[in-house]
Amino acid sequence: QVQLVESGGGLVQPGGSLRLSCAASGSIFSIYAMGWYRQAPGKQRELVATITSSGSLNYADSVKGRFTISRDNAKNTVYLQMNSLKPEDTAVYYCNADILTGWQPYNYWGQGTQVTVSS
Repeated sequence: QVQLVESGGGLVQPGGSLRLSCAASGSIFSIYAMGWYRQAPGKQRELVATITSSGSLNYADSVKGRFTISRDNAKNTVYLQMNSLKPEDTAVYYCNADILTGWQPYNYWGQGTQVTVSS
């Protein structure tokens, strides 16, 4: 059984920074792409950033230049450094990963962590 556990959310003032972490645990053979998504109240879940196992990056236009995704393969962990936060970044942030535990990879989601940007 695989679990993704996020941490690092919270309340921050506009212009501030937060660092989210997501650790995968369980019977893991390999982790392919990992990423972060977010869902604001009344809106659909949207992609924030992804990183492949080889390090290729993809960002939503709304976060380019402000957010940085990275991963530590030895720790099965993905990070999201969020700088210059804006009120419109307020959302529940979800970790996502394609994980090989047996014959084929499956897609997993974390439980989400709340990020609130407000003065």
